[in-house]
Amino acid sequence: MSEDVLIHYQDVELSFKDNIVLQNVTFEQHKGEFLYVIGKVGSGKSTILKTLYCELPVNKGNAYIFDYDLKKIKEKQIPLLRRKMGIVFQDFQLLTDRSVNNNLEFVLRATGWKNRHQINDRIKEVLDQVGMVNKGYKMPNELSGGEQQRIVIARALLNSPEIILADEPTGNLDVESGCKIVQLLHDICEKGTAVIMTTHNYHLVQFFPAKIKKCENGSLLDCVL
Repeated sequence: MSEDVLIHYQDVELSFKDNIVLQNVTFEQHKGEFLYVIGKVGSGKSTILKTLYCELPVNKGNAYIFDYDLKKIKEKQIPLLRRKMGIVFQDFQLLTDRSVNNNLEFVLRATGWKNRHQINDRIKEVLDQVGMVNKGYKMPNELSGGEQQRIVIARALLNSPEIILADEPTGNLDVESGCKIVQLLHDICEKGTAVIMTTHNYHLVQFFPAKIKKCENGSLLDCVL
């Protein structure tokens, strides 16, 4: 792979619970590139992302992310791989029993950060990046859905990932909040972090254009809207 290629899939077959979801999946993701993966619910969008962060295995084809061969990756390597990516979930998955700051501190300490001043500085940096610098003291349930998703994106940015995987990040948001989240992801991408975003909201894709792949009839296809 050339130096700017982060992901290389060639003729990959993706399965879930012994059922083939997608066949002949072929694509490359480059540094600083934004990619939408669109398609109907259940078409395989999330399955692609789950293979990238090794929640699901790759059984056939060639599948590489960074320097990892996803068919041969060892269990002990998976946490190291995941630290090079940020993951944004549709349902937030914030810890509801602690503040925003403590949510972010928990992630940093779990990934090896120890210095209190460095931790506090990094939390402030990512909250500033997502426009939430004054909300660190709040509990998740005190925030709107759009605000919670901004915190999730801040969490994904903590360890300066090379790529963000955003799985239906606007799925639980109203139209205005969803647009702001997609704009934020594009802003992050423009600063050099690659983004793969799955969605079935074609309006958002048309409003914020980027490269598109479509899951349809068991295949991943090039797409132009």
